[in-house]
Amino acid sequence: MPTARSARDLGPLLRATLWMLFSLAALGAMAVGVRELSDTLGPFEILFVRSVIGVAVVALVVTRTAGPAALRSRQWGWQVFRHSVHFAAQVGWIVAIAELALAEVFAIEFTSPVWGALLAVLLLGERPTGARLFALACGLVGMLLVVRPGFVPVGLPTVAIVLAAIGFGFANVATKRLVATDHPLAIVFWMCATQALLALPPTLVVWVAPTFADLPWLLFVGLCGLGAHYALSRALQLADALFVLPIDFLRLPLIALVGFFVYGERLDPWTLGGGALIVAGVWGQLWWERSRPPRAA
Repeated sequence: MPTARSARDLGPLLRATLWMLFSLAALGAMAVGVRELSDTLGPFEILFVRSVIGVAVVALVVTRTAGPAALRSRQWGWQVFRHSVHFAAQVGWIVAIAELALAEVFAIEFTSPVWGALLAVLLLGERPTGARLFALACGLVGMLLVVRPGFVPVGLPTVAIVLAAIGFGFANVATKRLVATDHPLAIVFWMCATQALLALPPTLVVWVAPTFADLPWLLFVGLCGLGAHYALSRALQLADALFVLPIDFLRLPLIALVGFFVYGERLDPWTLGGGALIVAGVWGQLWWERSRPPRAA
């Protein structure tokens, strides 16, 4: 019988869980879509089409709900900087998805909260805590277990996903700063618009006409990306990060199973072990900071 939460809390928690499960499914499906498209299209073209789809969908949502005023920003410099770094990180993520085992990509990507916490100290002046140092240590050791430099050749795709994880960490920190003044729809809209503009020049240089079979995958990737971010935001509205993010960590074993059954990728114990250590560090940091008294926090 539940004692720590009342009956009225079960509704929001159940809905948060369902939103997170939808987010997990969308992210996993998007990774499969990117892998399928990477056989014929380059990362810039994939990102360009995905961003254009995002602009169209968010614009439609804005016109039918919040109105154009929701797209105003009071921090244009941070908008451009955040989306540019996130663009580079996404290019690295797509490069890694095309070449590496899916579980390896997601395990290294899970270090992004660790890098975000470190960058928050450097950029936002937040105080370094023992919990954050613990998460950083677990993240670095776990990433070394996954990558195993000196034992396994470290190629460009591995470097790309490590840099992408750092970029995603920066994007999280910048988002934290932006949401203080800007509507979430503005952040998503200008992210898609900025990244479409950044991807356009290299896309024109290396343009490959999509085949008829590519078109459903392009639409699929664009909608999955938006759906995953929206579902995560909805889940975080209904429950705190200590409840939501451990559900997100199910991405690692789930994507490992997808890689095994869809692409025949071996379930590497080093990847799963390193990923588990990364997850333990991030979850431990969340639990510690959530349990501290308000003044200490």
